[in-house]
Amino acid sequence: MIKKAFLFAFVLIIGMVHVALAQKADDILGQWYTTEKDAKIEIFEEGGKYYGKVIWLKDPFENGKPILDANNADKSKRNRKILGMKLLEDFEFKGKSWENGMIYDPRNGKSYSSTIKKKSNDVLEVRGFVGVSLIGRTVEWTKAQ
Repeated sequence: MIKKAFLFAFVLIIGMVHVALAQKADDILGQWYTTEKDAKIEIFEEGGKYYGKVIWLKDPFENGKPILDANNADKSKRNRKILGMKLLEDFEFKGKSWENGMIYDPRNGKSYSSTIKKKSNDVLEVRGFVGVSLIGRTVEWTKAQ
């Protein structure tokens, strides 16, 4: 009898943990600080895909002028402002993660394939990579309160 009660309680707890960890597509919506906390990204949904744009910079100006996308490989885009720029594009929710997206790094002017996973309610794991996911870099973004 005790074994059955213990087993039932264990199964119930596992079931509750599974439900708590279940992800919904819109779980990443909102505002997130980058790893360095020098920028805030707003993730939004548009047409069933997820995007992110820069809505705040710790230091939005350099020498009294807005910081520009000076490192962009496309010379025609080097005069656009970082503030307001889309950094995340075309992410699709795949049940446990957001995949098939691209992330742009204005520090080096390059775009990377990317995936996003929700580590907890307050932490996203954002991975950028070239080619296969094994070769890349993962950073953590924290929920802005």
